[in-house]
Amino acid sequence: MKPVEQIKQPILQEMELFESKFREAMITNVPLLNRITHYIVRRKGKQMRPMFVFLVAKMVSGGKFEDRTYRGASVIELIHTATLVHDDVVDDSNRRRGFFSINALWKNKIAVLVGDFLLSKGLLLSIDNNDFDILKLISIAVREMSEGELLQIEKARKLDITEDVYFEIIRQKTATLISACCGIGAASVGSSEEEIQKMRKFGELIGIAFQIKDDLFDYTDAKIGKPTGIDIKEQKMTLPLIHALNTSSDSERKWLLNSVKKYNKDKKRVKEIIAFVKEKGGIEYTTAKMKAYQSQALEILNSYPDSPYKDSLLTMVNYVIERKI
Repeated sequence: MKPVEQIKQPILQEMELFESKFREAMITNVPLLNRITHYIVRRKGKQMRPMFVFLVAKMVSGGKFEDRTYRGASVIELIHTATLVHDDVVDDSNRRRGFFSINALWKNKIAVLVGDFLLSKGLLLSIDNNDFDILKLISIAVREMSEGELLQIEKARKLDITEDVYFEIIRQKTATLISACCGIGAASVGSSEEEIQKMRKFGELIGIAFQIKDDLFDYTDAKIGKPTGIDIKEQKMTLPLIHALNTSSDSERKWLLNSVKKYNKDKKRVKEIIAFVKEKGGIEYTTAKMKAYQSQALEILNSYPDSPYKDSLLTMVNYVIERKI
């Protein structure tokens, strides 16, 4: 059994019902919008975020869940999908999960409006049901994701990202949404504020580990659906590169920064950068950092009694850093 299927086992019924509720939430009176949302639903990803919501809700409550849990999972998925649609417009990307992106098929103007529609559907789902605690958690995530993207754009222009800034960017860009999933899962079943914050921290730790793993893929030769060196071509300063800069002599540092700044589209130079980063121990250093975040996430999980939901979350934590794609 694949890891994702194994993770999903204790919440199969919840995920099936969630999918039907999510499809219902997408229906509108506008035929064009229905065609586009149908296209989105049919090409959904692994749905790891709703899985976090259900698994956390059931782990902290001893197997219970509420209608609020479904709504929380739907809000997360609606808003996550909205950010992906908008990201593809910002990045001028024509592909998403191996399929054409919304902006590639229906152009930017329609894609932006569809993203706005999904965002408003998510907000209204919470407001109409007085789920203001859930709305607050997701609103914090959206604010931080925007700040993280803008911080990365600002720093990419100067290539002056320190390790601290790198961690702040990935915390905001990636980890904050997984943190919201886990916080919403706990909040949906009436957990205490202390437990909600504990689960938010768990989500943040695993989200940071997830993004570090993604950044490591840039330095591997495996076929992962993302070309090797893509971050370098886009002048993204990730941890392996930052570590190489921090351990370089002045002349090496000058060569490396000049290469990323001016020769980031040169395939031969990109390969040289990758080789240099490996030589400086960037991969080992980054892997050790990723495992440290994994270890902290596991420590939080281990404070809970054994259950199928805890087991699935343990598998999820390990899958995040062992995955091949």
